[in-house]
Parts: sequence; structure tokens; C-alpha cells
Amino acid sequence: MRRAGSLVSGGGAGFLAMLGVFIALGLGSGSAGAADMSARDVSILVFRAAPGSHPSLNKRDLARLDLAGLDFKEADLSQSNLFGADLSGANLSNTNLTGANLDRVTLVGARLDGARLDNASLMRPSTFSTLAPLPVEAPSLKAASLRGARFFGTFASSDFSGADLTDSHCAPTNTTGFIEHIWRTDFTSAKLVGAILTRADMGRAQLSFAHLNGAIMRDVILRGADLSGADLSGADLTNADLTGADLTDADVRGANLSGAKLGDAKGLDRLRGLELAKDLGKSVR
Repeated sequence: MRRAGSLVSGGGAGFLAMLGVFIALGLGSGSAGAADMSARDVSILVFRAAPGSHPSLNKRDLARLDLAGLDFKEADLSQSNLFGADLSGANLSNTNLTGANLDRVTLVGARLDGARLDNASLMRPSTFSTLAPLPVEAPSLKAASLRGARFFGTFASSDFSGADLTDSHCAPTNTTGFIEHIWRTDFTSAKLVGAILTRADMGRAQLSFAHLNGAIMRDVILRGADLSGADLSGADLTNADLTGADLTDADVRGANLSGAKLGDAKGLDRLRGLELAKDLGKSVR
């Protein structure tokens, strides 16, 4: 039997080197170690909180906890670590999730209406229980604030009506490799009515049949995005970058296209309501 010391001095050196690489790459980031509260502790704290008291859970490590179905009573979860937590069916409406780590969380049927998610990270969450998205399971983020947030995943049929996504980033985070050419943030049929997308990076996003009517999309980046069949009526697309985007059958009635970059955009001959769009002559082709 080999002794532990020989593993370090022999073949184990390779293992330790590989472990060092994993750590350097941050593969355990946000998920290493045990949470500093149990799911029971969180439930008791929230249950005992007086109405309107905003239970304090900020800067807590709540990674991988089963918090499904919990009503967080507008808790303060700012800068908390919720990596991999199960939040399916949870009520996170009006919670403070500023700067929180929500990577790999489960959000099936979760409600985040009015939540503050500024500068939060929401990468690759599980939003549906099946491969085919079910609208009834889509998370709701109506009037949520996602200013400067980073998120990447499937949000098909989700409700972002009135949400503020100013300076948010939902495009692939790398510029080379296989994943960026296959995956894209999916907003198919999502509700973004009246949402604020100023300077948001939605490059290559899937926005087919999305409801973007009345959305403020000044300086938004939509390079290579799929907007086929999307409702852009009344949207403000001033200086929007739509280079290479697919606009087939998109509705642009009353949309402001002043300064919009339409170079290499697809489906321009099939835009609906083009004659009613504003400042089409000031767009860049």
C-alpha cells in the first residue's frame, strides 16, 4: 500500500498541479465549502421576521441550499452567495439581490418582481424542468432592476416588463471557442414591454417573437441577434447596433430607428410597419 507522503512526492504531484489549475480557473468559485446557514436557519429567520422588516441575509453564503417555495419577505440578500441554490417557486419579489451570486440557481416558477439585481451574476440558471420551456414555469422579473447585471441562459417566455437592464450583459462572456457559436441567451417570446435596455449587450441573443413594444433600446448592442417576429412597435432604437441581426417579420411600427446600424441585417425587406417607423432615413446601412 502506498503511503500518503509518496502520493505527494510521486504521481500525486501531477494531481496537485491539476488541482492548482482548477483553483486558478475558478471552477470551484462560489461553491466551495459549506453554506454558513442551513435551509432551516434561513426559513426560521424569514418566518419570524415582522412584516416589512426586510430580513437580513446580506453577504451570507447560502450556496446550494434548498430554498424552494420560500417567501423571502423582501429580504436583504445583497452580495450573498446563492450559487446552485434551489429557488424554484420562491417569492423573491422586492428583495435586494444587489451584487449577489445567482449562478446555476434553479428558478423554475420563481418570482423576482421588483427585485434589485444590480451588478448581480445570473449565469446558466435552471429555469425550466424540461428541455422544452413551459411558459407556466418561466420566472417573472417584472419591474426588476438588473442594471449592470451579467446573465446568460434560457429566459424564454419570462416576464421582464418594465425591467431596467441598463448596461447589463447577456452576451457570451468569451470571444473565441465552441460555446459562443452554439449557445445564446434565449428570450424567445419573452415579455420586455417597456423595458429599459439602454447600452445593454444582447449580442447574438435569441429574441424571436419577443414583446419589446415600447422598450427603450438606445445604444443597445444586438449584433447577430435573432429578432425574427419580434414586436418592436414604439420601441426607441436610437443608435442601436443591429449589425447582422435577423429582423425577418419584426414589427417596427412607430419605432425610432434614428442612427440604428442595420448593416448586414437580415429580413429588412420583410419588416412589418416599416412605412410607419420613425427616422428610417437616419439609420445606417
